[in-house]
Amino acid sequence: MRIQRISQPTVSSTPQVDVSLIENIIPKYKGKKGGLITLLQEIQAVYTYLPKAALLRVEEELNYNLSELYAVATFYAQFKLKPSGKYSIKVCKGTACHVQNANAIMNALSEHLHVKDGETTEDGKFTLEAVSCLGCCSLAPAIMIGEETFGKLTGDTAVKTVINFN
Repeated sequence: MRIQRISQPTVSSTPQVDVSLIENIIPKYKGKKGGLITLLQEIQAVYTYLPKAALLRVEEELNYNLSELYAVATFYAQFKLKPSGKYSIKVCKGTACHVQNANAIMNALSEHLHVKDGETTEDGKFTLEAVSCLGCCSLAPAIMIGEETFGKLTGDTAVKTVINFN
């Protein structure tokens, strides 16, 4: 039996990343154990994703191996290794939403935005992603845009919601 080695995930290493934006975050975690997830969450809040330059800075300042940082960032679905849009559109695919035709919503939004699940629009405004559950089954089918929840949608009303958002 042959075992195929999994390659390291591709991480955006955009040279324009201003690492000084996280200089006030990193010292809070120096010498402390168990704060890596919170640290990565704070960094992602600054950039909308975890840029390689920021991870290299964490490696340098806090003595983590880059592979340790990747291991955590790829294990938890909340972390992104590519830039996300200004707004995240989460389409619920939980049971209640699924039986209420969440696929039609996903398809309509994908067609309207010209992106697939996990992709970001060219203008950087929206990232479309399917999620397991939004926890609002009584609103099925539902989506979240940023922190706002919208329910009882069809493909058409979901598109109208996105057009009128912001």
